Amino acid sequence: MIDLDYLNFLENILTENRKSKFLKVLENRTKHFTIVVEDVFQMHNSSAVMRSCEVFGIQELNVIEERYGKSIDKEIAMGAQKWVDINKFDNVTHCVDALKNQGYQIIATTPHENDCLLEDFDISKPSALFFGTERDGLSNEVLQKADGFLKIPMAGFTESLNVSVSAAIIIQNLTNRLRQSEIDWHLSQEEILEKRLAWAKSSIKDIKRIESRYFSEL
Repeated sequence: MIDLDYLNFLENILTENRKSKFLKVLENRTKHFTIVVEDVFQMHNSSAVMRSCEVFGIQELNVIEERYGKSIDKEIAMGAQKWVDINKFDNVTHCVDALKNQGYQIIATTPHENDCLLEDFDISKPSALFFGTERDGLSNEVLQKADGFLKIPMAGFTESLNVSVSAAIIIQNLTNRLRQSEIDWHLSQEEILEKRLAWAKSSIKDIKRIESRYFSEL
């Protein structure tokens, strides 16, 4: 449970414009879809996917780092790392199991399966959308564990897109359709409170000193 007194204390430090912006953004945040990148070895690509998540309202990005370690390219992410939740996994099995336990179906994005075109994808089910590299695609393990496949329709000779471009196209399409639907895709009230607290803390300079003062006065 969120300590509402503490939340109010921190938010009173923020400007009214900042608090209003938080609420407006949170109204458009969703966990109905979550994004997974598997071993995207080029740091700028995973950072660009994170930025697309933030821009289009996806709250969580899952990163599988089985073969390559990576860190955030802050110039590409443009601050998105402050507003998107990053879940890291050391292998596919742990990631898939965790997401299925949360009620997500596993959807592999790949140009090599003709299961479902983007415009025909059923948005009603909570879905975890997996993206691999342009060079290698998704691993066989992801493809075997997938509940379905999704592809972007293409009209040219090229068979694949850069992962960050593919993610941006799919995320924009699905979130736009989601907001025009009657599906209950919003964050819960508890999740909104959690984000308000986390974002307030990330926005306040010298938060450790302020926290210490607050709790010492209780």
